[in-house]
This record gives sequence, C-alpha cells and structure tokens, in this order.
Amino acid sequence: MARRLLIAGNWKMNQTKREAVAFAEAVATRLAAGRPDADLLICPPATLVDAMTGASSGSGLAIGGQDCHTAKNGAHTGDIAAPMLKDLGASHVIVGHSERRADHGETNAVVRDKAAAAHASGLVAIICIGETEAERDAGKTLAIVESQFAQSLPAGATPDNTVIAYEPVWAIGTGRTPPLPEVAEVHAAIRASAENALGAEAAARLRILYGGSMKPSNARELLALDDVDGGLIGGASLKVEDYWAIVTAGTAAV
Repeated sequence: MARRLLIAGNWKMNQTKREAVAFAEAVATRLAAGRPDADLLICPPATLVDAMTGASSGSGLAIGGQDCHTAKNGAHTGDIAAPMLKDLGASHVIVGHSERRADHGETNAVVRDKAAAAHASGLVAIICIGETEAERDAGKTLAIVESQFAQSLPAGATPDNTVIAYEPVWAIGTGRTPPLPEVAEVHAAIRASAENALGAEAAARLRILYGGSMKPSNARELLALDDVDGGLIGGASLKVEDYWAIVTAGTAAV
C-alpha cells in the first residue's frame, strides 16, 4: 500500500522567532511554486509554535510540538499541555524522543500516556522508539524496538492519529547511519509489530519514519526503502536548503 511520505523536522532547542518565521516563509514560497508529493512538518521549540503556524498558514507546511505533558492542565511548571499546542495551531507532537527518555527519565508508560493525551486533544502523536549503541552491539535491536513499540502505543492508536519514528540512539546527531539492510529490517519488524497490535489493514497504512542523521546526501536511498515512510530530521532541518533537499529527494524516491 502506498503511504504518503512525511518529512518532519525536529528543531530541538534551536532557532529564534526571526529565524523561524523566515524559514516558514521560505518554505511557503517553495510550496507556492509547486507542492511535492509529501507531507511537510516542522516541530520547533514551544516558544516558536505560534509564530510559525501564523507564518505558514495555508502553505501546506504543518507545525508541531516537541513534547507534551500527560495532563491537560495543572501545577506542572515548565511543561506544556497538548491542548495548548492545539490552541496554537499545532497538528502534531513528538513524544518519547530518545533525548526525553534519557534526559528526563521518560518510560514507555509515560510516553504512552503522552501519546494518549495528544490524541485526546486532536494531535497526531509521533512516537519515537530506538536502541542505544550498547543494545545494538548486544544484538538486542529488534527486541528493544518491538518492546518499546508495544509498551508506548496507547489504546485507540490508529494510522490517522499516530506516526512511529525509529531513531537508533547512537546515530542521532553523529552523522552515522545503520546500513540500509539494517534500517529495512527494523522498519519491517515495526510493521509486523503494528500488524499484531492494530491489524493488517491499519499496519499497512501506519507511517514509520526513520530518524538518525538523515541528510540530503543519504535521504534518497533511505526514503526508497519499502517500509520507510519519511524522516524525523534533526540538524538537517534547520536550514531551508537542506530540509528542502530532503523533501525533493524523498519525492524523487517514491
């Protein structure tokens, strides 16, 4: 089944309002000249969501959050709730990124509850899973991603409200990527796990992104793999030229 590519940028803790607006306007200009056969998404810091949704309105560039709390409101200093992101015009939110799991001790159960909170607010949850280098070296990659998938997926997940992002932790920001056969094997295993959890029809429609040093130079070969349905891109999404090069590489790979 053909699945529409999703080219998602995770800006992490980067960019100012001026830079964000300039980026959104530049992508909007490119989209006005011709829309690629892919969905485009940028997830900036929460401080920039409002400005970017305004600057990208009607262009075809979607804006998302990088995290949300499990609760819809309350005494949680420094956190942001899913309804707040929705109120600013966000359409997606990343949950369970490896940096959140490592830096903030987020468990699969927490990630599951955050994804459920996103769904309750009408946001698409991008659920991140992936192994560390030690786990990979120990031959545990498939066991880890299958376990994280099963334990991080909330009840009520569907291909319409959920995207999975496979991010080998050891590849994020390092410039290293797994060999293509490894990427294909892991994505196929995630698809099989989705079939067990959601059924064959839903699993066939579920988008599974690759995250972990995707860049213009390797995007086409990664996005050409059967079960890779887009990318969750870090550093290469900060510059319009690099992000757009991945978008066009992905479109050419379809």
